[in-house]
Amino acid sequence: MGRWEPDARGRLARAALELYVERGFDRTSVAEIAERAGLTERTFFRHYADKREVLFAGSGELNDVLARAVAQAPESATPLDAVAAALEDAAGVLEARQEHARQRQSVIDANSDLQERELIKLASMSATLADALRLRGVDDASAGLAAEVGIAVFKFAFRRWVERTEEKELVRFLRESLAGLRAVAADA
Repeated sequence: MGRWEPDARGRLARAALELYVERGFDRTSVAEIAERAGLTERTFFRHYADKREVLFAGSGELNDVLARAVAQAPESATPLDAVAAALEDAAGVLEARQEHARQRQSVIDANSDLQERELIKLASMSATLADALRLRGVDDASAGLAAEVGIAVFKFAFRRWVERTEEKELVRFLRESLAGLRAVAADA
């Protein structure tokens, strides 16, 4: 190991994603990630519990953004409007990392265990939204439904964004998807 360099966590995350894209998740070891980052395996495990967590490390921050945005939504906002505002704030966090998000998603799409972990992350986001809505006085059923619908809209918009079907910001995809949902619901 050479001279100390800052941002060990970031270097590990970049090295891991590069290797996952090059070799595949299953064919990449923690030792290889640490070596590529110029660090030790011990340092890796100080920052991440396992090699999966490199891909999901920002989940807590995203949940904090969602909860805060729902809490700060205007009192007059409907549950779905509060969820939409929260998803737009989350989109702002993700926006600067589109290429990272695209590569991360390609790694997840290629591995069923990672797909399962992604579903757990999305369920956690939904639970965060529902809890935040309940704190606003929304009943359990409405809070849960608004949160689940919001996550469905988010998944659809996120997929379009990372696949680059159109050159737009994630928030625009979210708004279009939510408008589409409202149109479908109005026709029902």
